[in-house]
Amino acid sequence: MNPVDEMDDLLNRAGARWRADQQPPPEPDLDFILNGGRKRRRRWVPAVAAASVAAIAIGVIAVLPKHDSPTAQAPARSANDDLLVHDGDQVRAKGPVVIAPGKEPVLCAPVPIPVPEAPDKLPPPNCPAQYAVTLKGFDAAELRDPRITDGIRTGYAELTGTWSARTIDVHTQTVPPVRPAPTGANIPAEQVPCPAPAGGWSTAPNELDKVAVSRFLNSRQDQIAGPVVRYPQGGRAGAPQVLEIGVVHGDLAAFQTAFQQVYRGNLCVVPAKLSVTDLDGISAKVTGLMTRGLGVYGTGTAGLDKVSVSALVYDDALKNALTPIGIDDLELGTTVQPLR
Repeated sequence: MNPVDEMDDLLNRAGARWRADQQPPPEPDLDFILNGGRKRRRRWVPAVAAASVAAIAIGVIAVLPKHDSPTAQAPARSANDDLLVHDGDQVRAKGPVVIAPGKEPVLCAPVPIPVPEAPDKLPPPNCPAQYAVTLKGFDAAELRDPRITDGIRTGYAELTGTWSARTIDVHTQTVPPVRPAPTGANIPAEQVPCPAPAGGWSTAPNELDKVAVSRFLNSRQDQIAGPVVRYPQGGRAGAPQVLEIGVVHGDLAAFQTAFQQVYRGNLCVVPAKLSVTDLDGISAKVTGLMTRGLGVYGTGTAGLDKVSVSALVYDDALKNALTPIGIDDLELGTTVQPLR
């Protein structure tokens, strides 16, 4: 698999499977991130190159809870708070490292950056400022796949340390192992929220490529969430695939009956909170944060009821920006995470 296809596979699967898998962001391909690659059109929204973006400073007014009474309650925790990082926290991070001559090493978020088509026009390895973490006390000898391009050293690292103002004071670092790109063959078995029919799930194809199926689903974007393909026996060859669809409003049984006029495969219809249109609206708002210096570089759908957000680190600035969008409707994946 070439670097471009590997990154496409990683990002496409990250959006659709993030909520179920609950894994850290997939390991990127260093050539694609640091030296460029061609991109395909996908639901995942890549960040734009730093050279073409002006960072915009933002101001946030936070209304704090009152603590002048013994009966005052602590603020409620919100979704993703387990990923929140503050100055002084112990953190862990892994990813590509860029070491330019005369500059301190930086750990870079796995950001696909648009580059010129012509191979001889590729820029030197670089990490845009809003996706970079300065590394203090980093040992350049502890890199996986080290190389030097145009005098700039690159490689992978996995480390722990103390976080402060987009800087990590490195305590430990290791050479991360090579991890194969996710494929259908290694998708683990998933729980389907519907009972299997008598005789079990069929192993027939899921029929999503049928024109009538696409037309039916596309005409109901305000009513449905998904679809998401589930693998009750894992992603091995010939294993059954179940199409899960959420219904936001309307009768579930009536929807299922109508859909089964055009669809004959395994089906699981469940209630849902947000429609495809709702999720697209949330994702568009997240995309609007990509030029604001907050380290956001990707968004997509996560399961039926969440929007995935990829970012360098979940700090108070990003939390304040995401809260008006609907923090409980978001599923975060970050390069820098608190060490628990």
